[in-house]
Amino acid sequence: MISPTLPPELKAALDGKLQGFSRTDAARRSSQISSTYRAGGGSGTIKSEADALAYALARMPATYAAVAASLNALTEIAPDLAPETLLDVGAGPGTASWAAAEAFPSLQAFTLLDANATLSRLALELARDSVRLADCRYLPGDAGTNLAEVSSADIVIASYIVGELGESDQRALTEAMWAKARHALIVIEPGTPAGYARILALRQQLIAAGGSVAAPCPHDKPCPLTAPDWCHFSQRLPRSQAHRQIKGAEVPFEDERFIYVALTRTPPVARASRILAPPDVGKAEITAKLCTEGGVALTKVSRRDKAAYADARRWRWGDAVMSES
Repeated sequence: MISPTLPPELKAALDGKLQGFSRTDAARRSSQISSTYRAGGGSGTIKSEADALAYALARMPATYAAVAASLNALTEIAPDLAPETLLDVGAGPGTASWAAAEAFPSLQAFTLLDANATLSRLALELARDSVRLADCRYLPGDAGTNLAEVSSADIVIASYIVGELGESDQRALTEAMWAKARHALIVIEPGTPAGYARILALRQQLIAAGGSVAAPCPHDKPCPLTAPDWCHFSQRLPRSQAHRQIKGAEVPFEDERFIYVALTRTPPVARASRILAPPDVGKAEITAKLCTEGGVALTKVSRRDKAAYADARRWRWGDAVMSES
């Protein structure tokens, strides 16, 4: 399991870029970029080096935390997965590649794709002194076009990119990414109802294409949740002083809401139920909402069962719980 915090190499590289950079200007640019992001916009508004750095400082920690949590879920269900090559689609400043490098010591080659040349330059600068990522290959340009030209990779990751496309382009990108994934594809989106809907559509498309869901779902059946409920998770991460200044925040932590799906070519040997909400810890029992092979279920663990109760007290939203079914 990898930490949700930025690795020391990446933090040092970001801190180095901060030298001589106005925190006030970064905060202003970050606010504008965040507003565009919340409104469903993409990275097209990031045009200058200052924009790219403000974006990285504001969004990289939370995006990294969401990707790290998603990769942890995948490796928990598929512990033998040892990819040597990575394809990072919509890579931006390289956030997902950094997380994958932490999650998979086996990775040897990193290929990053993104249409934003400004973000690609920042990604290469941040990776320049990295032990693992210094030799990464970055291909600026439209991901859909470049995907047809790049080699397949053991694992493909797409974080916070699908929502920047129209519905038909989403389906085409999904098909192209799956075609390039030798072993696994993992897609992460914002934890909103719209992000959930995109993940559901992608999930259904790839199950039909022969993929198997490794996480978060314990099955390949249709999602059992009904509106207004939607599947999403939350990852808490600490905020550095610079991060707080740029975000204009007083609280020393941030909770990133996200949704993801990890699909593999080979069905998992065993799957786990998933905790869909923060468990309710009462005096007499702990109640947890689980997605199980048979559907959504409320599981109650009595305090009288001391061992099970102690185990359940460690449950967190998004955790895998080995199913008894």
